[in-house]
Amino acid sequence: MNIHKPQPLRRTLLMSALLGTLLASALPACAEDGKPMRVRGTITAVDGDALKIHSNRGEDLQVAVTPNTQIRGVTLAQVSEIKPGSYIGSAAVPLPDGSLKALEVHVFPPEMAGTGDGHRAFDLTPDSTMTNGSVGDLVASNGRTITVNYKGGQKTIVIPDDVPIVNLVPGDRGLLMPGVKVVLQAQKASDSTLTALSVSAGENGVTPPM
Repeated sequence: MNIHKPQPLRRTLLMSALLGTLLASALPACAEDGKPMRVRGTITAVDGDALKIHSNRGEDLQVAVTPNTQIRGVTLAQVSEIKPGSYIGSAAVPLPDGSLKALEVHVFPPEMAGTGDGHRAFDLTPDSTMTNGSVGDLVASNGRTITVNYKGGQKTIVIPDDVPIVNLVPGDRGLLMPGVKVVLQAQKASDSTLTALSVSAGENGVTPPM
């Protein structure tokens, strides 16, 4: 009687279990890869429906623009333009007292109120967050402090004097020219091609600070 006969089956079962474990552990990475990526940089050329961009990370990228790509202009604004009820977004970092220090503030037009509502991690700096919501109280003195209300919470944000403040305005492809600074969201396909979901383009030399 051959007592070693079950060994191949046992090895097969062990290998199957191991392969299943490896595949399961790989799933989160694949899901992460499917998320849109943010690109910050300068348009170097426009070739039909393709933008060539030199990113702030030193990469030369080509990104397709489609009829579904949302295009917004970015113009300079003043803190006086932020009023109770304004819908804003702000990349910020935490302060010791639990409030946030703004790294930038962008003001949405009324028709874009509700865009990205909430508070979440952001990639402007390692510890930055993004808060989108409606301005509640606003104090124009003593550091310029605002409260931002969003579904499920509220944040207090301090806006230093040197922080860039911009308006987001409706735009079109006429804004997409060589030399223009952009921040865009792009979807990466399985063949590594990039398609822009949205583009925020600086007007009159403005660098989008988001």
